Amino acid sequence: MNLKEFIDVMDSGQTVKANSEAHLFMHAASQEALRLTTELNCRYHTPEEILKIMTQLTGRSVDPSFRLFPPFYTDCGKNIRIGKNVFVNACCCFQDQGGISLADGVLVGHRVTLATLNHGETAENRGDLTPAPIVIGRNVWLGANVTVVPGVTIGDGAIVAAGAVVTRDVPSMTVVGGVPARKIRDVRA
Repeated sequence: MNLKEFIDVMDSGQTVKANSEAHLFMHAASQEALRLTTELNCRYHTPEEILKIMTQLTGRSVDPSFRLFPPFYTDCGKNIRIGKNVFVNACCCFQDQGGISLADGVLVGHRVTLATLNHGETAENRGDLTPAPIVIGRNVWLGANVTVVPGVTIGDGAIVAAGAVVTRDVPSMTVVGGVPARKIRDVRA
């Protein structure tokens, strides 16, 4: 299996059986992510050096307007898509095998977790993985300590309050908060 085939499997949303070819490829690919994030997190880097590392980590060109404050953690890296003028604050965790898309203008607060995998529920299939993408729309602000679970889309201009756990889609131009996150109000014009 090559990287493209792996991403195709993960983007399909099909369950990945424990010890399958895709599962084993994922574990091998995580070693590169561990190497690159260790380099990123263990010494100072200029913004230009961070861009270079993130380009290696994601396997995609990252726009020069992107900013990241390390440390940053991911266990894959290859299924992250980053728009222009995106800012990711310190201590974020991206479990991106199922796909993470950050549109232009996204602001990600401290300690945000984006998780795109679920495990099987029964003991017999607990090692199986079901991927589902997270899509973050344009100009979204994720407050500190937000968690977004697999399969969630957050609409353009939305704000997610600090500490929220987002378990379902968030409409554009709304403010949500709480556990689980619920609409608080519309974004003020």
